[in-house]
Amino acid sequence: MTEWWQVVLAVVGGLLVVWLVLVGALLMAARGAPDAMSLRGALRLVPDVLRLLKRLVADGTVPLGTRLWLGALLVYLLMPVDLVPDFIPVLGYADDVVVVAIAVRFAVSRAGEDAVQRHWPGTPEGLAAVRAIAFPRNA
Repeated sequence: MTEWWQVVLAVVGGLLVVWLVLVGALLMAARGAPDAMSLRGALRLVPDVLRLLKRLVADGTVPLGTRLWLGALLVYLLMPVDLVPDFIPVLGYADDVVVVAIAVRFAVSRAGEDAVQRHWPGTPEGLAAVRAIAFPRNA
């Protein structure tokens, strides 16, 4: 018969392995980004992207699944627990950046180029950057 501490140890070990695999996948995804934007350029886009996402959620023509995906992104960002704790230098925020990029790419590509163009609040250069992320085939 298995002791309770062996079960707890096995569960913790399994979660640690899953966590390490996810962190590895995030690092590989971040390294494989073709035209990485500078941190300053990305920070300039943040307010416009947030407004775009808010407008996409409010748009009744955007599919419900896409709006739910954006809601899940908001919940993830508000949660105090991350894949990689934020107090770890560089990697602490890297998981958030990768998750946000994946979620924005998914949501914006599902909403369509017309919806993105219609709701984009920023500059044409910012829109070009978002299009390059969300629609890499058309950039």
